Amino acid sequence: MTSLILPTSDGGTREYRLRSATTWAKPTAPLTSRRAYAAAHVIPEVTADNTPGAPARLDWEATLAYRHELWSYGLGVADAMDTAQRGMGLDWPATQQLIKRTGAEAASVVSAGGTATAGMTVRDLVSCGAGTDQLDLATLPSGEAGLQAVLAAYREQAAVVSEAGPKVILMASRALARVASGPEDYVKVYSTLLQEADQPVILHWLGTMFDPALAGYWGSDDVSVATETFLSLIRENADKVDGVKVSLLDASHEVALRAALPEGVRLYTGDDFNYPELIDGDGTLHSDALLGIFAAIYQAASAALQSYDAGEAAKARAILDSTRELGKHIFSAPTFYYKTGIAFLSWLNGKQPGFQMVGGLHSGRSVVHLAKTFELADEAGLLKDPALAAFRMSDFLRINGVGV
Repeated sequence: MTSLILPTSDGGTREYRLRSATTWAKPTAPLTSRRAYAAAHVIPEVTADNTPGAPARLDWEATLAYRHELWSYGLGVADAMDTAQRGMGLDWPATQQLIKRTGAEAASVVSAGGTATAGMTVRDLVSCGAGTDQLDLATLPSGEAGLQAVLAAYREQAAVVSEAGPKVILMASRALARVASGPEDYVKVYSTLLQEADQPVILHWLGTMFDPALAGYWGSDDVSVATETFLSLIRENADKVDGVKVSLLDASHEVALRAALPEGVRLYTGDDFNYPELIDGDGTLHSDALLGIFAAIYQAASAALQSYDAGEAAKARAILDSTRELGKHIFSAPTFYYKTGIAFLSWLNGKQPGFQMVGGLHSGRSVVHLAKTFELADEAGLLKDPALAAFRMSDFLRINGVGV
């Protein structure tokens, strides 16, 4: 049994013994009981600048291979989202390439017709974020001119996504949060975009724990008031809304919102703390998933969804519950650094050559935090090759001065 010395939060160390590898079966047919997108991260070139403000240079082979890995487990991919460091290092030129390349890769999967994705479309396999991050907030005009600039930016990005083939996700916009004077401005912008959409889109509501610049989204800091604006928009445009992706980390709010949605509009949970019970449902309704944590636990997530498909709900819930502590840890405050944990597990599992992130975000978590990530991933059976993971973890600890 492999063991290594891990640091503890009190400044000490302790021996940790790894478990044997868990074998996770890939699906032999498309997953049907829940619709699920894993919000994938991006992998930079290890020799790129990778410092704050530097242009993003991606390792395309590794980045796209990660998406193929997710598809092989029957999961869709949510791309060009906050998990991919939108607004946190991934610039719009690199994002355009990501959308186009992922769309082309998804089309190749559709053409191949694999067992896990048979009969699925590109839109089933990948959804991509359309936002406004090409705008310079420092020079953004106020008032109606600002709203028109936001609308034009959304249109530009939505067109890139549509032309590439994926489903459009209308992301929450820092620019709109900056220029909107009230709920009517949000409704005006989103209603226009929805009516112009040629196919139903996903609406994205991201809480301030993920991005503080989104305070007061939908025109109010009061979540209940904001929710009424959000719901009125959806009800007026239900035929143009595939679903809503809500990341407020508030399970009771999500349950109430889910029940209030028009028939046919999905709720894709973005709650990386409470996803087991939300996906499991209340016996009448359940949430689908568009989750950052699914990019880290995709093998277990797939196994759970396979169990739901087989009518084994208790088994499915138990699998999801077994990953909960890892999810809570990776998404612990400051929550917007959760991407660091996802990239770290990707590196430990051999999916990328180095523990690097665009914009220097690999420095976003402490050594002790990442050691705990390693431990919880092992306990959940999510270290594909425990010996490789232990080797890389040992190297990481050594170069960071642990045990030296």
